[in-house]
Amino acid sequence: MEKTTAKDSLSALMLGALGVVYGDIGTSPLYTMKEIFGPAKVALDAAHVIGAVSVIFWGLMMVVTLKYVLLILRADNRGEGGILALTALAANAAGKTPRMRVALLLTGVMGASLFYGDSVITPAISVLSAVEGLEVVTPVLKPYVLPISALVLIGLFAMQRHGTQVVGRLFGPVIFLWFGVLAVTGLVEIAQQPGILAALNPLYAISFLREQGTHVFIAIGAIVLAFTGAEALYADMGHFGKRPIQFAWAGYVLPTLALNYMGQGALLMRDPSAVDNPFYRLFPAFWLIPAVVLATLATVIASQAVISGAYSMTKQAVQLGLLPRLEIQYTSAKEMGQIYIPQVNWLLLIVVLLAVFGFGSSTALASAYGIAVTMTMLITTLLTFFVIRHGWNYPLPLALGVTGLFLLLDAVLVASCSIKFMEGGWFPLAAGVAIFIYMSTWRRGREILIESIRREDPDLLPFITALAQNGINRAERSAVYAVANPDTVPQALLHNIKHNHVLHRNNLIMNVVFHDVPWIDEHSRLNVTPLAPGFWRVQVNYGFKDSLDIPKALEQCSNYGLEINLFETSYFLSREIVIPTKNGGMAQWREALFSLMSRNAGNVADFFRLPSNCVIELGTRVQI
Repeated sequence: MEKTTAKDSLSALMLGALGVVYGDIGTSPLYTMKEIFGPAKVALDAAHVIGAVSVIFWGLMMVVTLKYVLLILRADNRGEGGILALTALAANAAGKTPRMRVALLLTGVMGASLFYGDSVITPAISVLSAVEGLEVVTPVLKPYVLPISALVLIGLFAMQRHGTQVVGRLFGPVIFLWFGVLAVTGLVEIAQQPGILAALNPLYAISFLREQGTHVFIAIGAIVLAFTGAEALYADMGHFGKRPIQFAWAGYVLPTLALNYMGQGALLMRDPSAVDNPFYRLFPAFWLIPAVVLATLATVIASQAVISGAYSMTKQAVQLGLLPRLEIQYTSAKEMGQIYIPQVNWLLLIVVLLAVFGFGSSTALASAYGIAVTMTMLITTLLTFFVIRHGWNYPLPLALGVTGLFLLLDAVLVASCSIKFMEGGWFPLAAGVAIFIYMSTWRRGREILIESIRREDPDLLPFITALAQNGINRAERSAVYAVANPDTVPQALLHNIKHNHVLHRNNLIMNVVFHDVPWIDEHSRLNVTPLAPGFWRVQVNYGFKDSLDIPKALEQCSNYGLEINLFETSYFLSREIVIPTKNGGMAQWREALFSLMSRNAGNVADFFRLPSNCVIELGTRVQI
């Protein structure tokens, strides 16, 4: 019975992984072959078709199977994956000096920033390439491709606030059907042109790359489209675990992708005129409309996975101190991982629509696709080296040998995509650089701000010791003072005494600390330290994927001998008004940017999920 339950659970996780993890890479057949053999790219003849398909197949084996499925999925941070989880793992393992730790953190932040560029291009190119199937049905529908794509995307982003629980149930079955269709259509063409099976021989891939000469980077720049989405295998590991992701890839996704790419290759060998859209040419005319509908559903699912990933990445970045507080809405009472961030959602939609109408076609968008993805792959491999060498303590030659080949391969992919920089590759890269500047400015600004507060505010312990002895009036309530620096007197406490001439019976100096791990056990949530009569220091610990709920965390204070009634508790918050100064810790423009970010940061009470009728917020001006 237990074995049956375990098998059912594994099957369910594999089905779920199909929809969430493999939606992006599963929709790559829509446009990859068309871009490889498009105008002024690879010559369209049997030898080149076999060679290109061989490169795709062995690229999937090297980049996805060997690198991600077998190697990088082992580098889990307490079961969690993704670029930020890997960054924390590498920094903790190899960050023996502050300089090395900062270098690794900045490297990871750059990788996270590039993810947002991917979050823009993936929905745009996926949905647009699916709807372009209408042009194959009849050229008369061509003028409607962009408007229909825009409507699909607007509908997709508009439904985000309702959560993905209902639609999520359809993800796995729809993508399962999608991959099945990929396999069947590919097999039909392979049966008519079995010569394409020669692509399984890696010598054809080597020969193809060698014959391209200086043109090889252009060819690889198009072929890399088949690998986009591989990063999702690692990023979504925490949702499904390693085994379901690995089994789904080896047992279903890889074979169906290989069959479809070979099927498209067989079609091009048999009918070169199908190059205008080899994917949709696999279908008989009467199946085109259902194929367009299924492809659109698949691309919406692929886009949904990336959008949800952007929410999760943003939440992690906020809790790691890389972004200011944002409004985070929880869309499911059962699944705390299902969140919605309005600012991210609508900003993404605007930029995605700009990309759709600015580039105008999937072919034009393909030029922009790839560079952000391949740079993220390169950064992931680089960070993995530090985990293998310093986290797993493998010998240096072995660590270099394991990652060196993948670093070389990633470097070639980055170089191949970089030649398309002026054709649109600048777009996701510019988005990534802008977000990197935004993240690094916020992190550095917070460091300077906390240092300024530490320098200007009185030390906490002598102040409260004297305060506890002077007989000031005490209110029969508890007060929680949220602070960034627990060693100095909170400004809110100073203002409360100055203006109200009152002190509460229980005063909690509360500091929320986010750790470089995904989860903190409930038993390790609080550290409570008595300071003086009526004063306690309370440190609340969270991981970067934990959901915040300060009142719930404070319920555990009774375990430390601190009895507080949460219905008779007031929360005092200090809102710092940042004043930029000349010759500060950052360039003038970065200080101005940090000041703007600080003023527009989300509400602290909402972020900590505090009861709004129990919050008193006091402002203070701080020069940086």
